[in-house]
Amino acid sequence: MNLQSIVGELVLTDEQIKATILFKLYKRGNWGASHTAFENLKKGFKESELGKGALKRVEKMARELVRTGLVIPKPTGYGLQVSLSPRQNETIMAIMRRYFPEV
Repeated sequence: MNLQSIVGELVLTDEQIKATILFKLYKRGNWGASHTAFENLKKGFKESELGKGALKRVEKMARELVRTGLVIPKPTGYGLQVSLSPRQNETIMAIMRRYFPEV
C-alpha cells in the first residue's frame, strides 16, 4: 500500500459529507422551526478528512443540500440559520442510514 492509496481512503466523498451534515443537524434536533447557524455546519470537519479546500467543500455541500430542499434556510438579521426539512424526513433518514446505520 502506497501513500497515494492511503490518502485516497482518508478523503470523504461528497455524499459522505452531505450525510454527515444531515446527521449533525439530526443529532441536534434541528427539524423545522429548530435551527442552527449555517456556520456551525463546518465545525467538526478536519482538513485531513476532506483534502484540499476542506471547509469550502463542506460549505458547497451544505448549499447543495439547501438547493435540493433537504435543508431549509431561514435568513435572520444575525446570519443564515438552517434546519432539516420535515417534509423530506424519509429521504433524509435514508441518506443518513447509508453512512450511519445506528440512525
